[in-house]
Amino acid sequence: MEVTKKVALLGQFGVGKSSITRRYMLDLFEADYMPTLGVQIKKKVLRMPSGKELSMIIWDLEGFSSISKTRVSYLLGSSAYIYVFDITRPFTFEHLKEEIDFIKSEYPKVELKIVGNKKDLGDHKTIEQILQKQNVEVDHFVSAKTGDGVKELFADLAKKLTS
Repeated sequence: MEVTKKVALLGQFGVGKSSITRRYMLDLFEADYMPTLGVQIKKKVLRMPSGKELSMIIWDLEGFSSISKTRVSYLLGSSAYIYVFDITRPFTFEHLKEEIDFIKSEYPKVELKIVGNKKDLGDHKTIEQILQKQNVEVDHFVSAKTGDGVKELFADLAKKLTS
């Protein structure tokens, strides 16, 4: 039995949404930064331990300074959001609580994963402590560059989407 789920990657410009997608899809990292214009859509088919086949349709969205500026048409029909921030650039997570609250209030039935990227370049433990004070729990810290944590992020999400 095949299950199809739309997953949208959200977050500001340059946090690594496209790099995370590329690492997951192709196991590649390219240092050249090319901003996403609009949306890039990829498909990954996974065979789950339950025997189900999951078609994950990944929408890599252009970055905005606020989730509220994202086109609603990009968000509709999503089964999950992966909200990415850059642990080396505090401005990408200084309003994270407000962004997460907005997502939860506007899209309460959509699975949400909060992801700190570039863990190879910064101290994610310090960032985690800062965000806990804001009452924000990060689900995964990853490095698109090294691949650390990327497969685990998507495996965790796939499990949630098929349970």
